[in-house]
Amino acid sequence: MIFIPSHRCRRIGTAASLTFAFLLAVSANAQSNPAFPHPSQQYIDAMRSSGEARPKSPSESRWIDGGSRYTVLEPSTSAPGAEDIVVYYTATGKRSILVSARLLIPQGQKTPLAIDDYSWSADHSMLLIFTNAQRVWRQRTRGDNWVLHLSDHKLTKLGGDAPTATMMFAKFSPDGKQVGYVRANNIYVQSLSDSSILQLTTDGSTDIINGTTDWVTEEEFDLRDAFRWSPDSKSIAYWQFDQSGVEEYTLINDTDSDYPKLMKYKYPHPGGTNAAVRVGVILATGGATTWIKLDGDPRNNYIPRMDWVGDLNEIVLQYLNRLQNDNKVMLVNAATGEARLLFEDTDKAWVNAMDEHEWLADKDGCNQQLLWLSERDGWRHAYLVSRASGQARLITNFEGDVVEPVLFDAAGGYFYFLASPHDYIRQYLYRSRLDGTGTPERVTPDGGSGIHQYNVSPDGHWAIHSFQSATQPPRFEMVEMATQEAVRTLVSNDDLIAKENAIDPEPVEFTETTVGDGVKLSTFVVKPPNFDPSKKYPMLVFVYGEPAATTVKDNWSFRPYKVIAREGYVVVSFDNAGTPQPRGRDWRKQIYGQIGIIGSRQQSEAIDSFAQSHSYIDRTRMGMWGHSGGGSSTLNEMFRYPGQLVAGVALAPVPDQALYDTIYQERYMGLPQQNAKGYHDGSPISFADGLTGHLLIIHGSGDDNVHFQGTERLINKLVAAGKPFDFMDYPNRTHALSEGPGTLLHRQKLLMRYFEDYIPAGPR
Repeated sequence: MIFIPSHRCRRIGTAASLTFAFLLAVSANAQSNPAFPHPSQQYIDAMRSSGEARPKSPSESRWIDGGSRYTVLEPSTSAPGAEDIVVYYTATGKRSILVSARLLIPQGQKTPLAIDDYSWSADHSMLLIFTNAQRVWRQRTRGDNWVLHLSDHKLTKLGGDAPTATMMFAKFSPDGKQVGYVRANNIYVQSLSDSSILQLTTDGSTDIINGTTDWVTEEEFDLRDAFRWSPDSKSIAYWQFDQSGVEEYTLINDTDSDYPKLMKYKYPHPGGTNAAVRVGVILATGGATTWIKLDGDPRNNYIPRMDWVGDLNEIVLQYLNRLQNDNKVMLVNAATGEARLLFEDTDKAWVNAMDEHEWLADKDGCNQQLLWLSERDGWRHAYLVSRASGQARLITNFEGDVVEPVLFDAAGGYFYFLASPHDYIRQYLYRSRLDGTGTPERVTPDGGSGIHQYNVSPDGHWAIHSFQSATQPPRFEMVEMATQEAVRTLVSNDDLIAKENAIDPEPVEFTETTVGDGVKLSTFVVKPPNFDPSKKYPMLVFVYGEPAATTVKDNWSFRPYKVIAREGYVVVSFDNAGTPQPRGRDWRKQIYGQIGIIGSRQQSEAIDSFAQSHSYIDRTRMGMWGHSGGGSSTLNEMFRYPGQLVAGVALAPVPDQALYDTIYQERYMGLPQQNAKGYHDGSPISFADGLTGHLLIIHGSGDDNVHFQGTERLINKLVAAGKPFDFMDYPNRTHALSEGPGTLLHRQKLLMRYFEDYIPAGPR
């Protein structure tokens, strides 16, 4: 038997040439010496109980009748283990069971269908139940569908004799007479009167994808459901992707059978061949598809969003070039496929796709103006784009960013949105006049400093308002939008406050850290219990650092850091330039073509600046960790600024940007053929020979997103450079590194054990 060191990961490199006798000595020391560093039992218990301390939220609400009522799923009293669909009257909270679980028992069976999702026909006479959901990449979007007729309680399974769990994105036609769905990359419609099924597309295959999307579009544009019923129920508009010519990637599953299993799928690397994408319209009665006529190579343009325009026989879509710095909003005649340019949004760096197409109707009910968010004036502002002229008119005139649209109140003349000018770690509700006059005003009452969010009813009268901060767990209330007054509390989560204080009573601190050129980075600080500022503490930095996320927010998310801090560490995090804070266009886009360069420099400067300005930091005991982009940032910090940190842990990193996907990497870096230096200089693997501290790399061999390949190439580079490091492979786990019994706890114990091995905890 060969014993390995206590941190249970493979030590690779020059230091790996340990003799068998020395390995035995290390193991003996770990077992016999009580001072040998391991995570405390308190840490392990806190990690195990994290699920119990997770905030509760109301069941997902579905507004009906414009907002006067809403439905939720609740445990059934008549069918234990199943769920009823319950309706609440918004104003009073009066409750009744709308659909009992007993109505969802198929003939010949004894148990009700499990409800993974549900939707109503327009007249609420029928209910569409999605059940037996299976995971497709990130989400469970493949399963079975049943229709319940509320009039006679008839329950019918859709799909005929199709194999189980093969239907995707089933939805009623607007007139409630048919259901459309996707199966095996083809689109079908099924009549609800006689259950007849019509296959609309017939060319679906591994390479030809109708009505859903390829891997990279799902991952980076968050687009999965890729067909839309026309308002008159006569046609369906849909996306088609042609993956032929896209390079195929192979994942190897070594754990599920005696011999490895291969899983192949199309994954385009930066500069490589993309799938060709187009949108077509087909009659619900079948026939040929009318393809929308768009200029340019369909492999070098994207269509991230598409929908019908009101009751008109017209389609609106966004047509984004491959560099993603030019987004054309096109209006399309659905009958002919002819398209005309309505509006164009451009930027020297990149532009973002709008999530929804929201139209402001005139007095006659015609759609005349499109709501659009653009950074053309240096801020993410809202504009109304005239359907007639294509001219854009600013409606949010202030020095701040629109974080998220909330409500488009055409009748009242207001646009409601989330924002937080000059307070980048929080967000509040604001509103501006649709005529663009005046400055936006804050609607959220004073006194609730933190993160506010709103789920607004279709009529704009009600909202489920949630509020959270570092000291207040998420609180959900039903509020009237006009007054912001709560009519009742839905969930308070107040019981979690005592539980969190028991973990670590020290309050989370928010501050700013000054780096080069006087730039101030938002910073959070989590201190251990019984903190003594006269002593020296080790510091661990949690990092992300890329354009997809921020880490410093005044929200209820600090339990993982408090659990680590309780072991005797000060935990901090900095949001460098390029992270999506609401600080204006230049803040977010100055990193264009330089991912990994500016961020790692500012992170290094922030570590020095914070340690210098806070005398309680022990500069001989500093470390860093991060996941995904944060793993890449950790590698860049360790390689580019050797000697600053004692240890780092990189989870599922991207060591070489040339190996990630086209849409994400090219959005922020351009094409590698045009920015070879940027790709080289931004990739940690290019600087691997700079490693001096202790490095642990963790990756899942089944990661379909950030491939294990990049970590393997980095391992080769470090080995060739003679650099000692540690490595942990979680077999067949995905990018989440969470699948399988015990994985999350094991991963967290490994992280803590590694830091305690090399960065001793506690004050000195």
